[in-house]
Amino acid sequence: MNWSRSRRATSSLRRALPAALLAGVGVLLPTPPAHGGLFSAKGNVIALLAGELYVGEAIGHFNGEGTLAIRSQKAPHVSCVGQFTSNVRRGGTGQMRCTDGASATFQFKRLNLYRGYGIGEYSRGSMNFAYGLTHDQALPYLTLPAGKKLALDGAELTLADL
Repeated sequence: MNWSRSRRATSSLRRALPAALLAGVGVLLPTPPAHGGLFSAKGNVIALLAGELYVGEAIGHFNGEGTLAIRSQKAPHVSCVGQFTSNVRRGGTGQMRCTDGASATFQFKRLNLYRGYGIGEYSRGSMNFAYGLTHDQALPYLTLPAGKKLALDGAELTLADL
C-alpha cells in the first residue's frame, strides 16, 4: 500500500468533509413555522407591558442574535423595537425602546429553537411575554391583569374583561 497516496486522500477528505456537512445543514435543520430568511426564523410575540397588551414579531438568527417589533393593541400608534441575544444554556437577554419614550430590558427562556417566554423591567411597570406560541399556548407563561383574559376579536388579539 502506498502510504503517501493514502495520507493525501485522507487529507483531501478532511478538507471536503466540513464543506459537505455545511451544504447539508439546510436539509438537516427543522423548518421553522415562519421564515425570516436563510438561517433565521420569524415568530409572533404576545407581551404585557404595565398591564397593556402588545403584539408583534421577533426574528431570531442562527447566531443567537435577533430583533423584535411590537405594537400596543390599545394605542396602535405606540410601538416598540429592540434587539436580543440568546443561547441554549443561558436563554436570552435584550432591550427595547418605544415610540412613547418608554424602554425595557428583558430576559427569556427558550422552550425550543422557535418558542419561549420571559419577563422584564419596563420603565412604566412589569413586563412578561411569550413568543412563537399561539395565544392559547402562551397563557401558562403570561401574567394577565386581574379580571382580564386574552380574546380574539376577528383576527386581532385583545385583552378583554372576564
